[in-house]
Amino acid sequence: MRVAPHALEEKETARCEPATATTGGLTEAAARQRLALDGPNEVAVSQPHGMLRLVRKVALEPMFLLLVACAAIYMLLGDAQEALMLLCFVFVVMGISFVQQRRSERSLEALRDLSSPQALVRRDGAIRRIAARELVVGDTVLLAEGDCVPADMSLAEASNLAIDESLLTGESVPVTKQAVAGEEARAADAGTAFSGTLVTQGTGRGRVTATGAHSALGRIGISLAAIGMQATPIQRETRSVVKWVAIVGLALAAALASAYGMLRGDWLQGLLAGLTFAMAVIPEELPVVLTLFLGLGAWRLAREKVLARSIPAVELLGATTVLCVDKTGTLTANRMTVRRLWSGGARYDALEARGAALQEELHALLEYAVLASHRRAFDPMESAIVDIAGQLLAGTEHLHSDWTLIDDYPLSPQMLAMSRVWRSPDERAFLIAAKGASEAIVDLCHLDADHADRIASQVLAMAADGLRVLGVASATFDADVLPGLQHDFDFRFLGLVGLEDPVRADVPQAIAECRAAGIRVVMMTGDHPATAIAVARQAGLSIDAPVMTGVELALLTDGALTARLAATTIFCRVQPEQKLRLVRAFRARGDVVAMTGDGVNDAPALKAADIGVAMGARGTEVAREAAALVLLNDDFASLVTAIRYGRRVFANLRKAIVFVVAVHVPIVGLSILPVVFGWPMLLMPVHILFLQLIIDPACSVVFEAEPLEEDAMQVPPRRPDQRLFDSSVLIRGLCQGMGLLGLLVLTHAGARWFSVPDDTARALTFVALVLSNLGLIQSNRSWGRMALHGTSASNRQFGWIAAGSVAVLCVALAVPAMGRLFSFVTPSPLLLATGLGMAVLSVLWFEFTKWMLRRSIA
Repeated sequence: MRVAPHALEEKETARCEPATATTGGLTEAAARQRLALDGPNEVAVSQPHGMLRLVRKVALEPMFLLLVACAAIYMLLGDAQEALMLLCFVFVVMGISFVQQRRSERSLEALRDLSSPQALVRRDGAIRRIAARELVVGDTVLLAEGDCVPADMSLAEASNLAIDESLLTGESVPVTKQAVAGEEARAADAGTAFSGTLVTQGTGRGRVTATGAHSALGRIGISLAAIGMQATPIQRETRSVVKWVAIVGLALAAALASAYGMLRGDWLQGLLAGLTFAMAVIPEELPVVLTLFLGLGAWRLAREKVLARSIPAVELLGATTVLCVDKTGTLTANRMTVRRLWSGGARYDALEARGAALQEELHALLEYAVLASHRRAFDPMESAIVDIAGQLLAGTEHLHSDWTLIDDYPLSPQMLAMSRVWRSPDERAFLIAAKGASEAIVDLCHLDADHADRIASQVLAMAADGLRVLGVASATFDADVLPGLQHDFDFRFLGLVGLEDPVRADVPQAIAECRAAGIRVVMMTGDHPATAIAVARQAGLSIDAPVMTGVELALLTDGALTARLAATTIFCRVQPEQKLRLVRAFRARGDVVAMTGDGVNDAPALKAADIGVAMGARGTEVAREAAALVLLNDDFASLVTAIRYGRRVFANLRKAIVFVVAVHVPIVGLSILPVVFGWPMLLMPVHILFLQLIIDPACSVVFEAEPLEEDAMQVPPRRPDQRLFDSSVLIRGLCQGMGLLGLLVLTHAGARWFSVPDDTARALTFVALVLSNLGLIQSNRSWGRMALHGTSASNRQFGWIAAGSVAVLCVALAVPAMGRLFSFVTPSPLLLATGLGMAVLSVLWFEFTKWMLRRSIA
């Protein structure tokens, strides 16, 4: 039993007070002054990646340290001009690396701004939503169920307010909060809401007392940035590969330098050869490539209205095998309208009425449906009920703006109905309005079997038309003490309300695309089975297998449930905790699960899924905090777009890896073979540096910008355990690289056979190498079509890189000073044509390896 309290005000009033208010809260001018004085409301994170820090990070990379060492050796050899020119090139490549890393940083900064929590505040007397980082001491903040508390607050009002403070205390049980007046509030935890905690129930209003580092969260020193810096599986794999290649490469470089010095007696040249080999073998671009791909992938998703709160989610999206989606707002437009009213013999259909007045028998049904809803409705169904009542009951005595809300009984897993207790100005007794699932309302009304069967048949008929059906009941209560349960009221059944939420226009196409991509779409909804089937049919989901209800699900063992999952597509009348069980069951089968959710109770399932997806528009802050992705426009097509981008990121990463492997094989070979054959050095540090002008941009810009292969969404998802550096990638890269190395060695050996001077032979070989590298990029841009046919979309980045590389190569061949730096003598036109011909042969070899690998896979 409980004494009926007079609510401070409607829950929804605390959520959104009238925007027309003329007083209350800080002024914008005062807020700006305090923000400038106190700084943004955010916990201090790791040192910002400013310009100087990025420059220092780039300058200390191993590749540039090796280049500086080579320049020092040139100085010792007396080649000051070569040393200075080399250093100039060093700064050019450093500039490119800096621009790339700065671009990645800006993308991540934009994502951080998008993902920052929001707060509902009163400023200049009006209610508005702002970024939480803009809050200042003195702001008035409104809280509602599902919100993240944006700053430490002293509560002025609290209605049934409970907050999860486990982030601060470790206690999992939510803490009940109360409004505490005056200075007493500052010392009472019960009257304080702390930054970073989550509202699990009720509403409240409070004044900000501490922000940023001065808040409870700031004092503890929790840094969200530290969470964001966790390495992904692919990042760990890449770092491991780079580490071992670097160790082996440096060991071989030392051996090469020693062998050169001992065999030829020139230790400085030997050291230069060793450093050149080390530069050639270390794949230092791989970590940069990976960071840039994932960061820009997340940034591109944000442009498609999909916010990636977790970078690993971008990498895993392409492996998704099951999409668990809600019906309302994801498959449907989330724009509810009341289509049908039914009460015994009376029936009203909005499509058939054509402006006719509502029958008198249905007035009480609509009247109490409104009373069972929030006056300032945020739920689409409640909004639809309030809207149609405003039309059909206008001017009647059935709309009660002067009634006082006394208490309410919220929806619960045990009772899928809610009741609101009202008091009329001219009646002593409490008036109770209830609405909810039809079977729950029938249960509350204690109806006999015949009456319940008639209602059930009507519900089935309405649900078969795709309507979501709610039952409505009323009761009176003439005592001062309200019962603890809704069941203790003597309810009278009033009728049914059928609401319609049309399927989004783009959903059938998106589901068809998922089916073609080997991705199952599973619908989990709280709706009636017939409604779920009707919507599934419109959306294009399979309805061949029987649906599974929450009641059936509760009776199944884990083994039986796993057996049913293979065929079941529609789960209806399911509770949030059952969604969690379903997600775990799918994952136990080996599926990679993406799941959508919007409510507080969806958070566990979102966390349990491989990729939790929260609704950005209607979702709660709790759901968004638990999710890896946030759909900013709440539609299903955006989720399919995210999967498409996930496949694109992984596929383009593999193309970049193949290019890196292939391009390093001839560089390493041309660094070792001259020592083995007794030739002069073919590649010097300046040549390696020139190649870096092609390799780094190609990996991090050209391949990242490549569109998805045309058939990429017609193949099954990749295995979640598939590695970037698997055998197919290494074989493809090594085959391409070994073939190119063979052609280059043949070119140089042929030049020596015809007594071409060493500097001319070196220039010829280098021309063939540069042009072949450009051909290697073009060939690997698409693994599904021939390079000579181009790709399905232009890539301006490749065009600029190719033009720039050829231009610099021409300068190196035509300008004497540059020729001396590169140790080149310009080849004759016939030799240049020979170099171009060898580049064409290399492209043919690359295409042959593509064709052979396609055949072996097929």
